[in-house]
Amino acid sequence: MIINLWAGIILASLAVYSWKIIGFLVPSSVLNRPIVSRTAALLTVALLSALLGIQGFTENSSFVIDARLPALAVGAILLFLRVPFIVMVIAAAATAALWRLFFG
Repeated sequence: MIINLWAGIILASLAVYSWKIIGFLVPSSVLNRPIVSRTAALLTVALLSALLGIQGFTENSSFVIDARLPALAVGAILLFLRVPFIVMVIAAAATAALWRLFFG
């Protein structure tokens, strides 16, 4: 079982690294096209949104709402107000901690 796990990790690492190398081999004329840059920007947002949804609202393959939701809301509001990043992180962490202290 452990050998299969390590084989999977090594195979996935090689696959990701090969994509990185292929990315360097793509000519800049292809990368400078508006459709490619727009697709890359939208894909980044979609992947980050999916990661946020999975990490922020699931636990043990089930949907949960806990202290992460108000912390995320505080972070989003502070991001909209263009507060410095470190202040946003501290405020979101404090919100999660206080939520867990009083409600959880």
